Order: sequence, then C-alpha cells, then structure tokens
Amino acid sequence: MEYIPIKEGSNKWELSIQKIQTLCVEDKIVDVGRFGRTWAIKKETEKSISHRVKSGKYIKSQSIDVATPILKWAGGKTQMLEEILKRMPNTYGNYIEPFVGGGALFFKLDDDNSIIADSNPELINMYRQVADKCDEVIKVLKHYKNEEAIFYEVRAKNWTECTDIEAAARMLYLNKTCFNGLYRLNKKGLFNTPFGRYKNPNICNEEKLRLASEVLKNATIVCGDYLDVLNKYAKKGDFVFLDPPYVPISKNSDFKRYTKKQFYVSDQKKLAKEVDRLVELGCNVMLTNSNHPLVHELYSKYKIEIIQTKRNINSKGNKRKGEDVIVTTYDW
Repeated sequence: MEYIPIKEGSNKWELSIQKIQTLCVEDKIVDVGRFGRTWAIKKETEKSISHRVKSGKYIKSQSIDVATPILKWAGGKTQMLEEILKRMPNTYGNYIEPFVGGGALFFKLDDDNSIIADSNPELINMYRQVADKCDEVIKVLKHYKNEEAIFYEVRAKNWTECTDIEAAARMLYLNKTCFNGLYRLNKKGLFNTPFGRYKNPNICNEEKLRLASEVLKNATIVCGDYLDVLNKYAKKGDFVFLDPPYVPISKNSDFKRYTKKQFYVSDQKKLAKEVDRLVELGCNVMLTNSNHPLVHELYSKYKIEIIQTKRNINSKGNKRKGEDVIVTTYDW
C-alpha cells in the first residue's frame, strides 16, 4: 500500500496543502493516515467531492474542532498560514518556535514534539496556565466584564503581583477588550493599550481555550531568549520556524513591541548568524520578516519570497496593506 505526502496530493488535485489538511481533519478524504507529524494519503485515492459547493468555495466546518490561537497578536501568522504550510519540509524531527507570540502555526500543526518559547514571561505564564489549569483560568475569566472602568482597573494591576492563574486570565481579558487586541508595553514594562470599546467581545470562549489547552499540554513551553532556546533544543533534522520582531519599514511601523527590550538592526544581524549556525547544524529553517532591503541582504544565500499581507493593527484601512517575506533554507 503506497502513500503519498499531502504536498504531492496538493499538486495532483490542485488544492492547497491547508485545504487538504483540513479535509483530513474533517474525515472528508478516504484512506488517509497520519505518520508522526504529517498527513499522508493513498496514492490511488480520488479527490474528495465534498471540498466544493456550487459557488466553488471551500466548505469549512462550522464547529470548532481544532485548536486555534487564543490571542489576537500583532504580527500573528494566521493570514499567512497557507503560504507557510506549503513551504514546510515534508519530514522533520521536533518543531521549534522560539518567537511564539500568538502561535498560529503551532496550533495549526498540533505537533506532539513541539518546543515553543518567548522572552515575554507574561505570555509564557498564560500558555502554561491554560495548559495545566485551564478550568481555573476560565473560572476567573468569567468574572470579567467588557466595561471601561473595569478594563482600566484590571490594566492598572501589575501582573507579577497576581497569582499565576489570575495573571493568565488578566492577559486574556485585556487582549479581548483592548484596542485591536494590541499587546504593547511602555518603557517601564507596563501594558498601555487603551480600551477597545467593542460591543460584545467573546471574553471567555471556553471551547477554544480547552482545545488550545490540549495542544499546549503536549508542548515544551519555555521562557527565554531565542538564542538560549535554540542552543539548548535545536538539533539536526528539526524544523525551526522564526517569526522575530520585523525590521520596521517606516518610522511608525514598529508595532510589534511586546517586550521591554527592542529588536534593533544589530539583533537582526545576530539572528541571521544564528540561522547560518542552524543550517550548518542540519536544521530546516523558515523565517518571516518584512520586505526590507536589510532582510534581503542578510538572507541572500537562501530562498526569499515576497508575500502580500494585511496590516490589521493600523487604524486606517487604506494603510493596512503590506509585504512580508518568507525565507527558507531548504528545498520544498
């Protein structure tokens, strides 16, 4: 019995890898199997007839049956997932994401051999609490209301003075009710995004949190600098996905400010050297960044592709268009 990877099925059926993955999850493809961290289909399997309706649009399940990000995150990769998935290596060891942020790709892959990390201790605490004490986080989160006075009262609290569970619930609440879901710290390390004035935000989506909890339970969750994390965990054959703070393309475009420490040009250069080290080690590395000359210069030896994206953080709709790049160090 011969199986083919879904990447080959994508070419055969003229469907995106993301669509085929979702069809596999929803049991809309017969004779499908999962081998380690990747889906595969029988070579003779016919194209699913349930992937289209009369309009020609893909049918997506109306119920939530897979984990998705539980935070809205500046620079999140949800809109780029299809482009990222089709560029992934066919096989790999561990999945490592040291700038996890909102974790769009991490949740999509649902990989039991995942190592996720971030230098933001509040973010990592939230993921750990959702992983280990989800019901308790939900219990606290249910008490919050979408009211401006309550928002500023909660925002004024120092998360380090809360219990770990309260800190996790606080972060989730502020993310759902602040302006554009923008996690932003001032130079003192205090959250300073204003109230969002949304009519009915879903502050406590229990099903979504529990699905995320199941994925997070199987991951190694680390708080630390990306260099330390990669030095400790990365080994030959691993897939390393790097989504660092982007090189600003304009004076006011540095919106991905989620830690007190800034990511300067010198840091971008240090990251590029680390990518070279990982490649020499035998890792498969994918990196996203802005379409900036510096990025092209730093990664000129690798494959660089420009992807059209939207900048949802910008309050002006006509300024939400942008260009990202995807750098890959391997053939795919």
